[in-house]
Amino acid sequence: MGEQRRSGHTVTRFTAHLVWVTKYRYPVLKGDVQKRCRELIIQICDSEDVQILKGVVSKDHVHIHIEYPSKLSISELVKRLKGRTSRILQQEFPQLRKRYWGRHFWAIGYGGWSTGNITDEMVQQYLEHHRDPSNEDNDNIILE
Repeated sequence: MGEQRRSGHTVTRFTAHLVWVTKYRYPVLKGDVQKRCRELIIQICDSEDVQILKGVVSKDHVHIHIEYPSKLSISELVKRLKGRTSRILQQEFPQLRKRYWGRHFWAIGYGGWSTGNITDEMVQQYLEHHRDPSNEDNDNIILE
C-alpha cells in the first residue's frame, strides 16, 4: 500500500484509474507526439501534486492510475490534463492542427474509476461490526 497523505486534520489516500481518447480515436499518439504527450502528463501531474502510480500512452488513448490530493477533483484534473496537452501538442506539432482543425484534440469526456486497497465487501464488514446489537457498548445509529 502506498503512503497516505497527512495534514493537520486529515489522513487520505485517494486513487483513481482514468482513461481518455483522441478525437475520432485517430492513432496520432506515436513517435515524438507520444513521447511529448507522456512528458506533458508527467509535468502536469507534478505541478498538481498528483502521483502517477502507473500509466500508458497508447496510439489513440491514455490510461493512468493516480494518487491525488483531497483538494483536487478528478473532473478538474482531467480538464487540466486534456486542455494543456491538447494546446501544447497542437502548438508543437503542426500536423495535428491540420487533422484537428477545430482545435479539439481529445474526444469529449473520459472514463474514471476509484481504486483502493480495500473492497466494498471489506467496508460492509467493517460497518456491520459497528452496528452489531450484541455489542453492549454499541450506541451507534444506522444510516440506511
